[in-house]
Amino acid sequence: ALMVVHCFVPFPAEILALCAGAVYGTLWGTALVWTGAMIGAALSFALSRRLGRPFVAAVLGRRAGERLDGWTARQGAATLLAARFVPVIAFNLINYAAGLTRVGWGTFLWTTAVGILPLTALMVWMGAAMVELSWPWLLGLSVAGIAVVVAGSRWVRGR
Repeated sequence: ALMVVHCFVPFPAEILALCAGAVYGTLWGTALVWTGAMIGAALSFALSRRLGRPFVAAVLGRRAGERLDGWTARQGAATLLAARFVPVIAFNLINYAAGLTRVGWGTFLWTTAVGILPLTALMVWMGAAMVELSWPWLLGLSVAGIAVVVAGSRWVRGR
């Protein structure tokens, strides 16, 4: 349920995946997180398709809209699948952006299903593995992770 909520209220889904792994283990945690993400993605896609597509048509005009639709027909599946494997592209952004195009439901669903599975399984496995760590190791990894995020943020801002 929280993964469905995640598609409408942005917060780090990786935290949910880690928690699911810690609570349910790798197999069940992956199944729960993946299923919730798929339901949320489908709802986001449907909402964007229903409300956003008319807006895009009005803004782009007929010719630009036809070009976008042509490009989507040729490159839609490959682009969606590739985008799912890039961790810095927000999951929700892909869902909503895909709904604005003519990508079909089948293409959207299979590229999402395949594309989110590896990172989902990895994050859930990490959560399951964290249960086995001693508190000093867990604390050390947490501090190191926060330090990497802070350093990366400062490096990006300094550029």
